Amino acid sequence: LCHKYFLSCKVALFLSIWQGVTEVLCEACDQLGWKSPTKIQIEAIPVALQGKDVIGLAETGSGKTGAFALPILQSLLASPQRLHTLVLTPTRELAFQISEQFEALGSSIGVKCAVIVGGIDMMSQSLVLAKKPHIVIATPGRLIDHLENTKGFSLRALKFLVMDEADRILNMDFETEVDKILKVIPRERRTFLFSATMTKKVQKLQRAALKDPVKCAVSTKYSTVDKLQQYYIFIPSKYKDCYLVSILNELAGNSFIIFCSTCNNAQRVALLLRNLGITAIPLHGQMSQNKRLGALNKFKSKSRSVLLATDVASRGLDIPHVDCVINYDIPTHSKDYIHRVGRTARAGRSGKSITFVTQYDVELFQRIETLIGKKLPAFPTQEEEVMMLVERVSEAQRFARLEMKEQGEKRKRPKGGDGDEDDTEQSSGVRKKVKGGSGGGGGGKKRGGGAWRGGR
Repeated sequence: LCHKYFLSCKVALFLSIWQGVTEVLCEACDQLGWKSPTKIQIEAIPVALQGKDVIGLAETGSGKTGAFALPILQSLLASPQRLHTLVLTPTRELAFQISEQFEALGSSIGVKCAVIVGGIDMMSQSLVLAKKPHIVIATPGRLIDHLENTKGFSLRALKFLVMDEADRILNMDFETEVDKILKVIPRERRTFLFSATMTKKVQKLQRAALKDPVKCAVSTKYSTVDKLQQYYIFIPSKYKDCYLVSILNELAGNSFIIFCSTCNNAQRVALLLRNLGITAIPLHGQMSQNKRLGALNKFKSKSRSVLLATDVASRGLDIPHVDCVINYDIPTHSKDYIHRVGRTARAGRSGKSITFVTQYDVELFQRIETLIGKKLPAFPTQEEEVMMLVERVSEAQRFARLEMKEQGEKRKRPKGGDGDEDDTEQSSGVRKKVKGGSGGGGGGKKRGGGAWRGGR
């Protein structure tokens, strides 16, 4: 009885804050551990429930998915319909994450979702679409493929269109696809645009796709969350790898996302770290979709403590246990910095970010400081300790280059099977050749704890 009373009080609290949200959805929020609504949810949900179009602007990690998912599920509950909502996202991983959120929030009302992204067999996706799910979460390119080629699939009865990370969707690659999609969906629909940053292209789309929208902006300037500790480190370009290993040693026991500017660099640094016994895994656009999801799941399940990623992982991904984001390569576009560091310090948790600034990056770094409106402090490092790592790191670099060359040759050969080169597990054999790389006892193979601290 006490428990029932406590639950009814919590549901009443949700109902009072989110006026109009039905009890069944409030209970789903409670089961997900959502204690109270975030700022963007308080602003956007009542407006959306009133039947208006919404432009939601809030810093990354602020609960934007819940802000559009709850009004959509409530509408679906009021008038059940197949192919009710289309959610467009810029990356495949974000599409899967949004699907998980919809299914978790709508589990008690039987919501069916379909994720339509590239890198997965079109025939199996066509079969899923033939069952007419309630919600389709898609990347623009693959959705166009199905609209043009999948018999019987149409979005003519669509009630809601959501663009999550709208500014990224509207970059040069997706603008034409979005135009095509807007032509084949009903004009009488509701549209939500959500993003952490606003660009001229989003404003242009706003005029074309929304009717009398209400702007729900919880931060007027580009900002990062308060609980994020941000640092920079000014280093010579040639010692970047040494400083990276030193910081990973110093903060051992934490989980890291390290952002690189290219797929090649993400793969190389992942191999380098593995050769030193650090449990690193790459995630980039040249990996197959199954490998990308596998890498993400290994990192989420904490069997890998370091994720080497390109900007494919900078948008929207919610991994609760990310303690530190390292910008190994400084982002060329200042706004990408906000998205990258937003992978940590999410939903009220604390976190840390460290940006590597070489002699070639000073201007880019100054632009970032201007954008976020604050001067970042330097991260304290001991140069003598870093220089002690030079020999071991140089040897690991050499082995990483050899492995990259081998992988390149393997890709040119006809495939005899699906190798696991993307995960770079095979580098554990090379690692034993690096002096002290296995921590003296081979303990670096799985968790890498001994090897990590052995480098100090």
